[in-house]
Amino acid sequence: MNTNSCCHAETTAPASWLSTYKPILLVFTFIIATTLLTSSAAGIMTWMRSFMAAFFLTFSFFKFLDISAFADSYSSYDIIAARWRGWGLVYPFIEAALGILYLTGYDPIFTNTAAFLVMGISIIGVLRSVLKKQKIQCACLGAVFNLPMSTITIIEDGLMIAMSASTIISLIH
Repeated sequence: MNTNSCCHAETTAPASWLSTYKPILLVFTFIIATTLLTSSAAGIMTWMRSFMAAFFLTFSFFKFLDISAFADSYSSYDIIAARWRGWGLVYPFIEAALGILYLTGYDPIFTNTAAFLVMGISIIGVLRSVLKKQKIQCACLGAVFNLPMSTITIIEDGLMIAMSASTIISLIH
């Protein structure tokens, strides 16, 4: 009996949910832990501001690692980047700027309104892609990790929209 290795097909099991989403889960865990340790005693609004600062700065960092690849990936689902690639090239800078604005506490109405609009626009393409069951790479962590577009992306964008909206509402009332 010949057991020549060239004749055996290699099979790889599909990645588990945990191994697929491990990078984004680790990022969120680090952001949550850091912001809880540094600002939870100051109250929920301070914690949310710290969380959003860390979120935008961390996520922009991953996009900066390869801005061009991010822009290409982002253009496959974002409603603006699909029509104008420049949006994908400038988006990491917008996220970094939002992170800095949150970190410094600059004009909370402006900062939260900008975040609400940016993430509100972003979620449109995400929802459309997920609802169409498109198998595309999520660009949320840039081109560094091959994460599929999924409900995790909707939760990520939705969380930022909800946090910015609740901050705006609390500041107005």
